[in-house]
Amino acid sequence: MQSRTKVSPDTIKHIVEEASTIAVTAFARAGGDLQVWDKMPGDPVSETDLAVDNFLRDRLGALVPDAGWLSEETADDVSRLDCGRIWLVDPIDGTRDFVRGRTGWAISVALVEDGHVVMGVLAAPARGEYWIGARGRGAFLNGKRLKASRRQSFAGSRVPTDSLPKADVDLTVVEKPNSIALRMAMVADDRADLLATLRWGYEWDIGAAAIIAEEAGARVTDALGGELRFNKPRANAFGVLCCAPDIHDAAVERLRERAVRLSAGGG
Repeated sequence: MQSRTKVSPDTIKHIVEEASTIAVTAFARAGGDLQVWDKMPGDPVSETDLAVDNFLRDRLGALVPDAGWLSEETADDVSRLDCGRIWLVDPIDGTRDFVRGRTGWAISVALVEDGHVVMGVLAAPARGEYWIGARGRGAFLNGKRLKASRRQSFAGSRVPTDSLPKADVDLTVVEKPNSIALRMAMVADDRADLLATLRWGYEWDIGAAAIIAEEAGARVTDALGGELRFNKPRANAFGVLCCAPDIHDAAVERLRERAVRLSAGGG
């Protein structure tokens, strides 16, 4: 399903690049006078999250005036549910890394039409990485077309994580940026074979990365293997699974018991 919106992914990328300038300027102050507080215990937000959010809302809103808005840092307006398309934004995904002066954070922008992401831009300016994905047009990192992992054997799959539970010791640990979107993008760029979360999360965390990974050839579902839908009344889902297509069934089977048990708590 290609986008009916007459907006180029490159136009979105230029706006995100401007937002990246705001973020990088503030990133230089991480650990110093950068203003940071907790929205709730263990959930930090910085003045830069809000500044980038405001900038993107102004610029993207002018680009597609009839699109709704769903962002981590903006109070949810349920009128978005009446919109055929919305902007889905995480102004700083991976705030923990951002405020600690680490590079594992990104700006995530996706355009959703009728419940499906049709375009996504992911910017990791501290790493010099700019990712684009558009339905039916492929996915690119700094202009290079991406080809996702094609791993066929589940055992030994590369997973971006700090450590593995005993049940998964047959997998291989690779670098884990704080941004879940960047971890999904690692699968799109064949730096990882599998990214899985077993917790309730939000649409803005994964929207842009999902289209980038899918257009690169990865399989992206919820933790139980179901289809992801966006712009839902409750903008969350239980887990995400992003992996090489040939190991998807094995990953779902490996995770099923844990996913069913942990998802029972609701979101």
